Amino acid sequence: MFTQKRLRWLTILSSLPLFGMVTAFGISPQSTSFQTLPPERKIIQTLSLPEVTISADSNSTYWHQENIRRGDTIAAILTRLEINQQDKADFIHAAKDSKAMRQLKPGEVIHAETTGDGELLTLRYFYGNGEQFLMEKIDDAFEISEQSAEAASRIRVGSGVIESSLFAATDAAGLSNNIAIQIANIFASDIDFYRDLHKGDRFTVVYETFHDDERNTHRSRVLAVEFINKGKSYRAVYFQAPGEEGDYYTPTGESLRKPFLRAPLEFSRISSGFSNARFHPILKQWRAHRGIDYAAPKGTPVMATADGVVEYSGWQNGYGNLVILKHHGEYSTAYGHLSGFKKGLRKAGRVKQGDVIGYVGATGMATGPHLHYELRINGVQRDPSKIIMPAAAPISKKNRTAFHRETKELVARLDLMRNTNFASAQ
Repeated sequence: MFTQKRLRWLTILSSLPLFGMVTAFGISPQSTSFQTLPPERKIIQTLSLPEVTISADSNSTYWHQENIRRGDTIAAILTRLEINQQDKADFIHAAKDSKAMRQLKPGEVIHAETTGDGELLTLRYFYGNGEQFLMEKIDDAFEISEQSAEAASRIRVGSGVIESSLFAATDAAGLSNNIAIQIANIFASDIDFYRDLHKGDRFTVVYETFHDDERNTHRSRVLAVEFINKGKSYRAVYFQAPGEEGDYYTPTGESLRKPFLRAPLEFSRISSGFSNARFHPILKQWRAHRGIDYAAPKGTPVMATADGVVEYSGWQNGYGNLVILKHHGEYSTAYGHLSGFKKGLRKAGRVKQGDVIGYVGATGMATGPHLHYELRINGVQRDPSKIIMPAAAPISKKNRTAFHRETKELVARLDLMRNTNFASAQ
């Protein structure tokens, strides 16, 4: 009995230090402050990452499509295709006698096969009348041929509504950029596709596509198009008289190829308009601005707005690098702030409408890259948007019957699409 009581007391006494320790961790005295804790420090340490090497497969090849732009050269197209300098130079030399490469048609498509490091393997260009330019790299040499291409054609239609830009609208309608470029070129003398477009403008297009046996699209050509801009309808149909080049006309036979383009740049925007009083950003004073400024990246090709002769090319005061073209009658145009001139441009040399004459820059009195463009009548600057230009020659009498017979169905398709779109909008 005594032994059991003694054992119980020894157990209780031996447990007291354990209970005291638990109490010390479980209850904090009221005077304890967290300020006694070590201060927080931010530690930034650079950790080295293992090197990752991405190996390019030199055997992989890629097919590209590149639209031909107004004033394009094959050198510019090869640059956009990112062809290496050696192949670029070799191809230009090999194709120097090619008629197809000298007469690139805006809106058509170049097809190219390349490697990942920019080696050019194959290049195809279907340049009209069933003709194909073909280049193939064989044993490190370019083999070139120009031959007939077997292609089947299909007539298609499409329509769209402008929400932000022509390219966005054609994309939304499932049409290629090639079609957008053709539409812009067709109406280039009537519609400025940067300044004149409005949300809600509409277009309907009838176009022809050419395919090979494998259903690959070689090219597309607009046959008829209607563009409704700010409520006004513009229509065009394609017609090619025997032995002549095809062109676009109104359904009544009036030519859409005006003597002057509305703008000297493709798809640019006006940064400063024609004005009798504008605050000059460099001179810091109010003065007349006798031209139109088009904002565009440095190096953007500048086109002649009409056929003419080079009257001046060089440096001139605030204009910087300047080109002046003399046109028919009392008309002339000036192109200022250029970064450079088109190679081969010389005084008294002839240029055609749409030819590249120079490149956008910021030379002279310019705060940034843009083109200063002037239309002059008898040497006096005039506002191009307020001048009514003479029209080009209409369909000749000998071709008028054939014109109406061949374009009648195209106009009917435009009418059908317009009525369909109108009904669906109700």
